[in-house]
Amino acid sequence: MLVHSRAGKWATWAVFLLLFVPLFAVPLLVILAASFATHWSGAFPSGPTAERYAAATSGDSLQALTTSLVTAVAASVLALALGGWAALAAASLRTRGKRLLDALFILPVAVPSVVVGLAVLVAYSQPPVLLNGTRWIVILAHTILVTAFAYQSVAAAVRRLDPVYEQAAAGLGASPARVLWRVRLPLLLPSLTSAAGLCFALSMGELSATMMLYPPDWTPLPVHIFAATDRGSLFTGAALAVVLMTTTLLVLAAVSRIRTRASYR
Repeated sequence: MLVHSRAGKWATWAVFLLLFVPLFAVPLLVILAASFATHWSGAFPSGPTAERYAAATSGDSLQALTTSLVTAVAASVLALALGGWAALAAASLRTRGKRLLDALFILPVAVPSVVVGLAVLVAYSQPPVLLNGTRWIVILAHTILVTAFAYQSVAAAVRRLDPVYEQAAAGLGASPARVLWRVRLPLLLPSLTSAAGLCFALSMGELSATMMLYPPDWTPLPVHIFAATDRGSLFTGAALAVVLMTTTLLVLAAVSRIRTRASYR
């Protein structure tokens, strides 16, 4: 709803700040403060130190961060390929076919992620496809969970495409494959990059399904954070959480820059 009066704008900003600060800003600031603390006996942390960040960016913690990055990138690429292809295919289907495809892709996010993790664990713990105990089962579960978001993002962009460009290219003799690669995909590039960023962020923070599937040699950072806090090392967990959040934001900023450039092409 648009607010045109000055009083209405001030009231809107006041409501926004009253909701945003306690619900979003304060918890993040608490995590940031805790990551530098050695004690927290009063209202504020004490004994500031940066030692936990040295531990959070080396050894097992660095390996866990690398694992999360590899898993998120692999899952995002696979989800973008599968979801984007399905969205392009759905554009040529009739209404009933589109609804069926929408339902199939929404199903993994319509149930708790722990259910998806259990389903993947049961399905791929026996031959002929035995993935249990490998990194691939984690990547597969993340791909299943984020593909729905890639599909929905690309499908929405496909519906907004102006068919004039494709018709003009086809009228000039371009083959369907050339129309796809030289017209449709470039026009969809901003939406594809947005979908990739969303899939990456969701994969980086995924915990529920991962807890059921990860092998000892493939431990993502969210699992490492959970293990640290479960042992009572809250300050260490806070430093790891800040590293995870910072890494994710940096990647999203890079994706946003790519998306901006794609939008002006």
